[in-house]
Amino acid sequence: MPIRTLAVIPAFNEESSLPATLRELRAAAPELAVAVVDDGSTDATSAAARAGGATTLRHPFNLGVGAAVRTGLRYALERDFDRVVVVDADGQHDAAGIAALCRALDDGASVALGSRFGTGSPHYDIGAMRRRGQQLLAGVVRRLTHRELTDVTSGFRAFDRKALEFLAAEYPAEFLADTVEVLLKCHAAGLAIVEVPIAMRPRSGGRPSSRHLKLLINYLRLLIGIASWRWRRSIGGSS
Repeated sequence: MPIRTLAVIPAFNEESSLPATLRELRAAAPELAVAVVDDGSTDATSAAARAGGATTLRHPFNLGVGAAVRTGLRYALERDFDRVVVVDADGQHDAAGIAALCRALDDGASVALGSRFGTGSPHYDIGAMRRRGQQLLAGVVRRLTHRELTDVTSGFRAFDRKALEFLAAEYPAEFLADTVEVLLKCHAAGLAIVEVPIAMRPRSGGRPSSRHLKLLINYLRLLIGIASWRWRRSIGGSS
């Protein structure tokens, strides 16, 4: 039986960038099924998804990227897919990297994390505040998992069936928790995580998820959430 893979694309007001993203995805990986999760967009994102040939799932209002990914994972589980690749709608993720993520799953990983900063990744420039935040979060993950992961906020990642079954119920909805905390959850569940060097580009349209003060607040909220998660695990007797 061939492995059935679903590309999940969370999208909020991405009508301008989504058509090119879908065309690139079809060209790079025509064998993939594609589901766009329209996270309460106020523009024509759903129409663009349907015009591009994607299955379209829609939230009645904006719930956040994590909730959109979780909806996609649940859809994949319901439709009996073997694995999922999460791809941004805004054109930042180079679809050519999907093959490397899937190969990592073939080689035994449950979670394949696309890294912009690891060995073999092309140079990717980010602002000083984001860089410091990235380093802080990578340090937290390294301390808690004893794993050298360089890009813990990358949304370009793939999950095998075991991870899919776990995360369909456990995927965090909050911004940053949907990328960082999920790695801690997967590690605690004994799922194998590997990093894969990938290329990433500037977004082709839409608006970034968070800026400046809001980004700082999200970093602080995530750190508090991680501390709370660790406390709950220690109370429950987990290591």
